[in-house]
Amino acid sequence: MKIAILSQDASLYSTRRLKEVGEARGHDMRVINYLRCYMNITSHKPKVVYQGKVLEELDAIIPRIGASKTFYGTAVVRQFEVMGVFAANESQAISRSRDKLRCLQILSREGVGLPVTGFANSTKDIDGLIEIVGGAPLVIKLLEGTQGIGVVFAETHQAAKSVIEAFRGLDANILVQEFIKEAGGMDIRCFVIDNKVVASMKRQGAPGEFRSNLHRGGKAEQMKLTPEERSTAVRAAKAMGLRVAGVDLLRSNHGPVVMEVNSSPGLEGIENATGVDVAGKIIEFLQKNAASGKTRDRIQY
Repeated sequence: MKIAILSQDASLYSTRRLKEVGEARGHDMRVINYLRCYMNITSHKPKVVYQGKVLEELDAIIPRIGASKTFYGTAVVRQFEVMGVFAANESQAISRSRDKLRCLQILSREGVGLPVTGFANSTKDIDGLIEIVGGAPLVIKLLEGTQGIGVVFAETHQAAKSVIEAFRGLDANILVQEFIKEAGGMDIRCFVIDNKVVASMKRQGAPGEFRSNLHRGGKAEQMKLTPEERSTAVRAAKAMGLRVAGVDLLRSNHGPVVMEVNSSPGLEGIENATGVDVAGKIIEFLQKNAASGKTRDRIQY
């Protein structure tokens, strides 16, 4: 098959692994910087042009779209979909998961476990917003934040109020969530491919750090999931319409709760922690499904 990896940087671990594994299995793999693509949008013969050449005869694409480039990246993915190219993750699913508020609302609609979450516009409603999530301590998140950036832990009501007022003063949209104390700074990353958890690891935050992101000093190791955790991860990915997803869970006193559903999950941490060839499983998924031409996202919200 001819497979394109849509990535800004060919040297990134995930991009390199996908390319190497695909080539080892006999596929024609190409890394394409989606920001350098431009599109001819027409009814009869839509095209994507890269470095002055029309991209033709691709069987599949693997989108690795950066969070800050979601708008243009999904436009490129959508153009390939219009051309009938199979996408490991479709444009609508990527957009759906990147909008944190929309993501949580959809998961709520599907009955997937979530931390209690509040959202408001006016600073006049801060006290009520804090009360909704059970009061302090609590977690405040920028809707546009990624990789732990824009996430603040507020230990007291007054601290929470000050942070929320500051963010809203900058016209930043935020979520307020209950603090899952019993998680102890640990979360679980579940890697889901085609409605199946193929690998899972626990990430433990560095001492004094409530965020468990690996690039913030967190440590990872393989972890066996409970049936409920496995089911929650699969349901979350399916609700987003994502065929390839990283689902982050916390263990709470009321069962597993979803913190985030990632449409471009990194491979390095989970492959190193688990020894699972996740890149190979993504390529296997494309081998199995790309030929069928299933390019239509049927989720309606």
